[in-house]
Amino acid sequence: MEQKIYLDNNATTKVDSKVVSAMLPFFTELYENSGSSHLAGLTISEHLENATYTVSRAIGAKENEIIFTSGATEAINLALKGFKADPIQNLITASTEHKAILDTVDSLQIKGKKSIIIHVGSDGIINFDELKTALSKGSAIVSIMLSNNETGVLNDIKKIAGWVHEYESFLLCDATQAVGKIPVNVKDLGIDLMPFSAHKFHGPKGVGGLYISSKIKKYLRSQITGGGQQNNLRSGTLNIPGIIGMAKALEINQKNIEESTLKIKNLRDDLEFQLLKTEGCFVNGSLENRIFNTTNICFPQILSEKMILALKNISVSSGSACSAITSRPSHVLKEMGLSDKHALSSIRFSLSKFTTKEEIDYTAERIREIISAV
Repeated sequence: MEQKIYLDNNATTKVDSKVVSAMLPFFTELYENSGSSHLAGLTISEHLENATYTVSRAIGAKENEIIFTSGATEAINLALKGFKADPIQNLITASTEHKAILDTVDSLQIKGKKSIIIHVGSDGIINFDELKTALSKGSAIVSIMLSNNETGVLNDIKKIAGWVHEYESFLLCDATQAVGKIPVNVKDLGIDLMPFSAHKFHGPKGVGGLYISSKIKKYLRSQITGGGQQNNLRSGTLNIPGIIGMAKALEINQKNIEESTLKIKNLRDDLEFQLLKTEGCFVNGSLENRIFNTTNICFPQILSEKMILALKNISVSSGSACSAITSRPSHVLKEMGLSDKHALSSIRFSLSKFTTKEEIDYTAERIREIISAV
């Protein structure tokens, strides 16, 4: 099998052809600015309203609680750097959060904000006792992700939100790896701020959003000033084709969510079953509390970067940050207690609705061949 096999869908996804079709008119016939007051501009504004309704309904929010951004990273920066409520004393987050969270928290710490880092167990789930102790130290913004990007481990956000609000604090939940894949209802979960990106669920790159609960919108200050768009919370001409594409992707995914989930989960489980026959291999993170499309497997016999190169046309991820000088083990896997050797020998496989049984079988066969040749 020489064609490309893509099993790195937590990094980005193939744009659904129906999404592309929905976007194309907004590059050609319907290209006007939604902020213009003429009839053509008002027509675009109406399409924007419809897309906003679709996006907000998909996550259980109100239309006026959605701010469109260039993606989750910008949304995270707006949520953390733009939050001006007093008396917020601390920033609380987990050691296994995405670097977009951890680096932003670090930048705020330099500016005088206090941060508290919560650790996780070997299963990748945060230490609840540590979280409650941290919450007792004063009001805070708490940032805990819904689904981990490297292991797929799911946190009990509803339970966490209950504790956060009990201590009169606010919950930021990075749902970048969850929105568009599993049902996410911000009201039911008790989330105050939630970033997401379209390209994680078969939408276009360069567009995403931030859910901001109506009760805390008054605390947020724009990080991008200019034309005052989106109620002065995020200036700049809106990416209408991208927003239309994101809404269409969510609409498609919601219609087929149960069928798609079962298909992908079965393929993921099949891949694990085949690969775990190899002596010494094991799955990183909780087997019970994880999203259906992701598995992170350690192959102690070979470094992940060598495996990735040997796989050639098969795209997977090591989950580690590499430079020209050295390879560093994943901070997520290290925080879960893995040795450097095991962390550097781990591969993330993330599947999508476009993944096939033939691709899974071929990938498993190729990996067995590579390991047997070591």
